[in-house]
Amino acid sequence: MKTAVSAPAEISVDAETQRRIEQFLYREARLLDHERWDDWLALMTEDIHYWMPSMENRRRTDKKGAYQIDGGAYFNDNLLDLTRRITRFKQPSAWAEDPPTRHAHVISGIEVYAGAQPGEYTVHSTFVNYRSRVERDNDLLVGRREDVVRDVDGGLKLARRTILITQAVLMAKNLNTFF
Repeated sequence: MKTAVSAPAEISVDAETQRRIEQFLYREARLLDHERWDDWLALMTEDIHYWMPSMENRRRTDKKGAYQIDGGAYFNDNLLDLTRRITRFKQPSAWAEDPPTRHAHVISGIEVYAGAQPGEYTVHSTFVNYRSRVERDNDLLVGRREDVVRDVDGGLKLARRTILITQAVLMAKNLNTFF
């Protein structure tokens, strides 16, 4: 599978960098769970590319693969797009969020490697996003992420995210979450 954030080589980082990036990802998940969208948005770089392609079921012999850079996508966003989504979540007309959805993000399997540029890191992880709304709406979204995390002014920011969900057909009524 070809993706947009694969590093040329997997060069491990030191334990402190690994821990620092793990804490960054755990904090990011907590911000999303608590609907602190502006704080979450502040974790993005100016040139963020947030991409979640739709999956196509293909045979193993089909070299095109399940995810296409030029195919359909649930997210194919830059900073302005993400800002617009968050602005929409805050509006009284966002009926899918009143009453609010309850989220629980679980992040695991975090691997950190030196990135293609100095001060950048390629980060692989898995996630579970459990969403519950009103009495009976429950969704479980599961997948993998491939990120580029960048050191910016002594802090970490997300520069690229590729989200690969396991579902070929998204059964949720909406996609009012980030991963």
